Amino acid sequence: MRLALEPDIAVVGEATDGSTAVNLAGQLNPDVVLMDVNMPVMDGIEATRELASRTPGTAVVVLSMQDDRATVARALAAGAVAFVGKRQQDGDLLAAIRMAARMTEGGALEIPQTKLNELCEWVKGNDEEVNQHNQGGQ
Repeated sequence: MRLALEPDIAVVGEATDGSTAVNLAGQLNPDVVLMDVNMPVMDGIEATRELASRTPGTAVVVLSMQDDRATVARALAAGAVAFVGKRQQDGDLLAAIRMAARMTEGGALEIPQTKLNELCEWVKGNDEEVNQHNQGGQ
């Protein structure tokens, strides 16, 4: 997918690793950062956590081949506003980016209630695993 072809999306920067992404976002101050979980130097979860701390006005959408519940929960706990699995449709990614952009303008997070309930129930039952991942354990 070529995001630059979308008339309402402007790609202002690209990074090949999490550390560069954090630094670049600090310089460019984008509305939305699209972050891959698997990145060298600093993984996407840690980079998302850093971005949430350093650039709170920037919304992070996490993209990953690892779309298991633990990875989704870790990304959201790190500060991501949306998670899109790479196996999902291109329209899902575009919708997540646009939703994140609306949030930076004061809009509300839009999560279907069934998905929110499912994720909350899973996190409740797996608190220890999620906390261990968030603290850098495996």
